[in-house]
Amino acid sequence: MLPFLIPVIVVELVLLAAALIDWFKQPVLRGPKWVWLLVILFVNLIGPIIYFVAARKDE
Repeated sequence: MLPFLIPVIVVELVLLAAALIDWFKQPVLRGPKWVWLLVILFVNLIGPIIYFVAARKDE
């Protein structure tokens, strides 16, 4: 079981870090920034993916 969990944890941490860095740098998002921060932090593994798909405005 542990060999399966380690890659999942690594992927989760990388996605979390990337989403937080991007969230901090984006001046405008679709919806309030604080809501997206909560999604990133509290919806494990899926939260950062939802953020990258739905939150960012078209550039």
